[in-house]
Amino acid sequence: MAQRSLTAWFTLPGLRQPALPTAAEAASFDALLPKLGYLSKAEVKRVREAYRFADEAHLGQKRATGEPYITHPIAVAGICAEWRLDAQALMAALMHDVVEDCGISKTELIEKFDATTADLVDGLTKLDKLQFSTKEESQAESFRKMLLAMARDLRVILVKLADRLHNMRTMGAMAPHKARRIARETFDIYAPIAHRLGLNQTFRELQDLSFQYFHPWRYAALSKAVGKARGNRRDLVSRIEGEIRAAFAKAGLRVEVQGREKTVHSIYKKMREKGGLSFAQVSDIFGFRILTEEPLQCYTGLGVLHQLYKPQAGRFKDYIANPKDNGYQSLHTTLMGPLGTPLEFQVRTEGMHQIAEQGVAAHWIYKSRGKQASALIAQQANARWLQSLIDIQDETRDANEFLEHVKIDLFPDAIYVFTPKSKIMALPKGATPVDFAYAIHSDVGDHCVAAQVNGEAVPLRAELKSGDIVEVITAPGASPNPAWLSFVRTGRARSKIRHYLKDLEQEESRELGEKMLAQAMRGEGLGLPSLAPDDPAAAIWHDLAAWAGSATVDQLLIDIGAGRKISTILAKKLARLMAEQGQKPDALALTLGRFATAPVEQGGVTIDGSEGASVQLASCCRPIPGDEVRGYLGRGEGLVVHTCECAVGRRLFQRDSEHWIPVEWAEELSRSFEAGIALLMTNGKGVLAQVAQAVAQAEADITHIAMSDEAPMRETAELTLLIAVRDRLHLADVLRVLRRTSPVQRVWRVKP
Repeated sequence: MAQRSLTAWFTLPGLRQPALPTAAEAASFDALLPKLGYLSKAEVKRVREAYRFADEAHLGQKRATGEPYITHPIAVAGICAEWRLDAQALMAALMHDVVEDCGISKTELIEKFDATTADLVDGLTKLDKLQFSTKEESQAESFRKMLLAMARDLRVILVKLADRLHNMRTMGAMAPHKARRIARETFDIYAPIAHRLGLNQTFRELQDLSFQYFHPWRYAALSKAVGKARGNRRDLVSRIEGEIRAAFAKAGLRVEVQGREKTVHSIYKKMREKGGLSFAQVSDIFGFRILTEEPLQCYTGLGVLHQLYKPQAGRFKDYIANPKDNGYQSLHTTLMGPLGTPLEFQVRTEGMHQIAEQGVAAHWIYKSRGKQASALIAQQANARWLQSLIDIQDETRDANEFLEHVKIDLFPDAIYVFTPKSKIMALPKGATPVDFAYAIHSDVGDHCVAAQVNGEAVPLRAELKSGDIVEVITAPGASPNPAWLSFVRTGRARSKIRHYLKDLEQEESRELGEKMLAQAMRGEGLGLPSLAPDDPAAAIWHDLAAWAGSATVDQLLIDIGAGRKISTILAKKLARLMAEQGQKPDALALTLGRFATAPVEQGGVTIDGSEGASVQLASCCRPIPGDEVRGYLGRGEGLVVHTCECAVGRRLFQRDSEHWIPVEWAEELSRSFEAGIALLMTNGKGVLAQVAQAVAQAEADITHIAMSDEAPMRETAELTLLIAVRDRLHLADVLRVLRRTSPVQRVWRVKP
């Protein structure tokens, strides 16, 4: 294996800047032709046709730099050609802006070229901004379209990354505020996607270019410092190079030695992470890469290096035995150099290096060389993430929420944990057993109740660490807990939990809406028509839904339960529709419906404590079983239950009486309820402990304590508690016990 000189690898600050052609060359197909040697003559001919089509479509258009616009598609296709993408991808790269900027339709592309190329171009085309109320909404929806197109065909995102890379390389002519916005978008979205797909060279360059435009002064200062340090350390680099070569020659190993320099952004990141280090304190600016011929030689080479320089404890990582999620494989170790300077080494094979730098793009490189099986490592490693995009899309209809989930999954840092059957699972840093459960299967996550890590029980919110053996315990009747959303780290887990909770909320809203409409229909002297799809009344329901502007009957009932539509108005319309079919109100039912007082007979809502988001207990009066209650149907809030004594509820009733419905407590309750109480007590040592002991003696729980800031300075203090009780009788027991407690002078229930 030929050995390259280290000098060539240290001439630039981490980024490979290609030589720029002249304006005339850049605007012609000749700028692209030398890079197409891996294609057949027929494929080159098709690419040339795409160039002519794009050149004609963009005729007269200029870039911000003043160059003909066609120079951009040619440069994008050139980057794709460096990745050895196929002819269809290069054609899409040349035509990626013709739909958005030139008014060309997808149908025209299908007729002129082929359906696959047209699909690739369509996946790269932003949506019409006029369809959306805000720029952010349009942008999020365009991202969703692109990422879902990527899940179907990986070439979409590769062409998009090439497009963004060239735009970032040529952004100098753009207004600073616009450049900063694009740089932030690139740093937050496109660079992490490149990293996730294993395109590390592209990832590093996008990060550095984003940093350059987002923090230009910091970038300039660090670039100057790196250049100066490179000159100062040239002798040290030459010395280390000589020692490495001699050590491997003595061991009889043929390797390629490469030097690598940290990018400006990675140096800046390290300075920030280490508590504000100065540039002079960052010692490991340079590193070395050893390329071997076979995987076994990587471990032998590691031994040679450890014999040459002393390794630092805890700084060794084996990504060959445990590859990263994006297919990356390498051995990492940090050694103490000749002058006590830490040196980072990566040891890998040529094939691993190709995948490490080009990621999934290596698939096409190897395919052209007849080594497709080896290159599929990176592609297979990303299959689960690409599938998760489709899963998240199925459960997340909101574009901003979809983008939020995708961003969560783009964390570059990962941990590697094991199932009880020794299968390796890659998860983002900070992941919990719930993330692990959903990574295995959505059913496992939905029914997760407990977890064991390394044989010991842990909370579901515990953070996992690399090497942990995780076992999830499930129960058939278990369901996702809304509190999980506060600690899960993967987009898959978050979208699955949210999807379940939304379905549950809609189901509850539908049941509530049906009850409310049935009650309103009693006021019209009619019963609710059958909701069976094959019943003759189905036509009436569809007419009612269409009149109300709801897509389906189920959506209509959900809207009623959620307070978005008023049941009494809909009942009157439904009564008219039924009258048109000859159904008249019953006089007795009409009288009972309008004047009866029994809530259950009127179809009122019964509360047992198992209600979800569609039924809420008002925080102003905190009703508990035994209180006389009624329900207010706020617009978009669902049903809010107040006590009949509540001052807030009385004001709402006077202002909007039609939105109130009967509510009563169930005979059997499923949980305890919170009540607010206030205590006036003598200040002193241990009084809080006495109060807590009294509440516990009454078999209640304290859920919240509040005390004024001045209370510790006074002889008496007023304390407010939230306590969980079963009903009014239980609350009375708690108050009785508290009154007998010596420090307590007075205690009462808090009411608005």
